[in-house]
Amino acid sequence: MPLFYAMQIKDRIKLIMEDQHMSQQVFADFLQQSPATLSSIFNGRTRPTLNIVESIKTKIPDINTEWLLWGTGEMYNSHPATQEMDSDGLAGESQESMINFDQPNLFSAPMNGSHAAFPQGVKSTRPEIVREEMKIVDKEPRKVTEIRVYYDDQTYETFVPAKK
Repeated sequence: MPLFYAMQIKDRIKLIMEDQHMSQQVFADFLQQSPATLSSIFNGRTRPTLNIVESIKTKIPDINTEWLLWGTGEMYNSHPATQEMDSDGLAGESQESMINFDQPNLFSAPMNGSHAAFPQGVKSTRPEIVREEMKIVDKEPRKVTEIRVYYDDQTYETFVPAKK
């Protein structure tokens, strides 16, 4: 069994960073993420989100998404050295190499609410919808019973509203 199968997604992200010959700071800037985000992923404090995976796939379109998420297959669909560069010197991004979020069961959680469809190390960033019922209690509005005005000469006046 190859080494990649025993790795977690954070280890595969680190391999990509090393394969691109980037430091953690440079790689974070490259992905348009904060260095603290990558640090907490690499230290195991947090798990990579789908935003990180999407950033990697957007910036390195030839990365094999199956490998990145689950560790199956090769790291690249074809090695980056063989990619054609565009006029800006950047690797071309094709629609086929982008993550397709419309694929069934790739990133969608099952209907029963469990997150079993997400690979290990990737958490759902979809907010949980919490429904609360509010009970409206009819309360009598508050009424003014007395108003006191204090003066600087240590005296005061009391005003009581007229009864209706």
